[in-house]
Amino acid sequence: MSQVLQESNVAEPHAASQTAKQATKQATAQPQERPSAREHRASSSAPRVSLAPAADRTLDILEFIAGNGQTQAATLARELGIPRSTVYQLLEILERHGLVMRLAEQRAYGIGLKTFELGSAYSRQHRVSQAAHPVLARLVDETGENGHLAVLHGSEIIYVIEERAAHRPPLVSGVGVRLPSHLTATGRAILAALPKNQVRALYPNRQAFTDRTGIGPKSPKELEAMLADTRRAGFAEEHGDVTPGFDSYAVAVRDYNDFPIAGLALTFVSGSLRPEQERSLKTKLRLAGAELSRRLGAVGSLT
Repeated sequence: MSQVLQESNVAEPHAASQTAKQATKQATAQPQERPSAREHRASSSAPRVSLAPAADRTLDILEFIAGNGQTQAATLARELGIPRSTVYQLLEILERHGLVMRLAEQRAYGIGLKTFELGSAYSRQHRVSQAAHPVLARLVDETGENGHLAVLHGSEIIYVIEERAAHRPPLVSGVGVRLPSHLTATGRAILAALPKNQVRALYPNRQAFTDRTGIGPKSPKELEAMLADTRRAGFAEEHGDVTPGFDSYAVAVRDYNDFPIAGLALTFVSGSLRPEQERSLKTKLRLAGAELSRRLGAVGSLT
């Protein structure tokens, strides 16, 4: 029996209101301030009056970074006509919510993982689930092992589809369950396909790593070594990192932007497969991942 999960986003009106008040106060104290890039686009005959200037400026910043790539705060202040102190305040809020990420070495800001998640929300909730069902069901039938599909949410993965094989024990990976991405095969498959700076933003230090069974990476260095192995192998694996006695293999599923939108995995009892069966399982898993990626518009070599 397969199941599907859809997510929703919740706004934080109180925080936005407080920020809006601060930005309004600053705007009043800066009469010489240049109009924002968004205001330049408005008609001069119908000047725009913003009812939420902080929200408007925040979107200006996000759109500018999205359109221009890595950007320094001073550039945002100059190009958007926003006081530098306000730019830093709004960047701090965007960074806290994962919409932008601070790149310390470049002294700049880039688009954060949450922005990618929001941009692919429609696909994740509709296209991915619809496309994955027949692919996952066939994969489970062919291998006789439990299968699931998961998406990344912050540093966790959320299982959105589960397909159980006949006569196989139930797993902890039920629909809606969240687990640390660095401990799961699906999470590792997705992380290995992300840009390295985004992985560092999710796992900046040892404190970011949690533990379930005493197995798995415990530092950014150990995680990067594991993800490098995953990229070389073409699939991710875990052996008792989540639940003792169970192993998993997973591959990343990509969308039309070549973004790793999900992880597709098979889980089985440790030691239950002969070497040739494991090789066959990995091959079928890779082919299923490539097929699902193509259904979602991915192009290029996927196997």
